[in-house]
Amino acid sequence: MIELIEKTLLAGMGAVSLSQKKAEELIQDIRQRFNVSEDEGKALLDKIQGAAKENQKKLEELALQEVQKACERLGVVTADEFDKLKKKVHHLEKKLQEKGE
Repeated sequence: MIELIEKTLLAGMGAVSLSQKKAEELIQDIRQRFNVSEDEGKALLDKIQGAAKENQKKLEELALQEVQKACERLGVVTADEFDKLKKKVHHLEKKLQEKGE
């Protein structure tokens, strides 16, 4: 029974992460409705929060990848590329100054 509830909650959560207070309210409600022990309720809460954090991390990674792809398509340089170009320009300017003297 607890596995069915857990699977239903995890599937229903999707990418939505629950706040601590909302998660605790949900677990309290489940405990009352399905006569779940406190330990089982806490274990379920831990699993739900863990899944929410994992989903949030995956979403952040996907969002970052999509932003990187969009920047590449638009020709936007990364900070690292910009820093390399800045150093190269500085180096070339220094060489020009030395030759001009």
